[in-house]
Amino acid sequence: MNWKKIWYFIWREDSWSSWVVNVVLAIIIVKFLIYPGLGLLLGTGFPVVAVVSCSMQHEESNCWPDFYMKSGGSFEDLKRSIAKPKMLCGKAMEESNQNSDYWEVCGGWYESREITKEEFSKFPQNKGFNIGDIFILQKPKDIKLGEVIVYNNGFNAAPIIHRVIEINEEDGKTFYKTKGDYNEKSYAFEEKISENKVYGKVLLKVPYLGWVKIMFNMLLKMVGVV
Repeated sequence: MNWKKIWYFIWREDSWSSWVVNVVLAIIIVKFLIYPGLGLLLGTGFPVVAVVSCSMQHEESNCWPDFYMKSGGSFEDLKRSIAKPKMLCGKAMEESNQNSDYWEVCGGWYESREITKEEFSKFPQNKGFNIGDIFILQKPKDIKLGEVIVYNNGFNAAPIIHRVIEINEEDGKTFYKTKGDYNEKSYAFEEKISENKVYGKVLLKVPYLGWVKIMFNMLLKMVGVV
């Protein structure tokens, strides 16, 4: 076996076959070396997650990528998803009140649970985040009110990335209640989250890098692969 030729083919040759091999090698290195290494370093089995829904946005949105991925996948489904009305915290946002202050639209829900605007402003990621953002996670230790955690929702494989809005102790065990900043309320699956369901808490955000994954998944949806 001529290692010099193999090295040249992988790193220097300008051909489609060399490019394909590079992509495959990159995937293998990330999946089996970098990803597990990060997990070991940060103390979590989920060191990196991408945001694929708008449930933590602070701007009005129709969440069209999320709705499209849950649809049949046709071009008509795509058009219907894009045409959906814009919402924020369960409220339809007309042209006259779009770009409203987040707290003006959504603050009442938090205030009714004794979370003030000032307190919310001191929470991590207090401006929310968007579809396509990527998060580096750390070990789910000493989780505090207002922190963003990633956890298993119990009914599908997609992890949930929501904010802790309540912490309760019961029989010596800790349970978390979460809410997506964009959502109108906490849903049933996030009312009582046990510690063993939490993958990690947010350490660092990388904006928009996850759009590569989202667009790839949408393409697969269009051609009927997913």
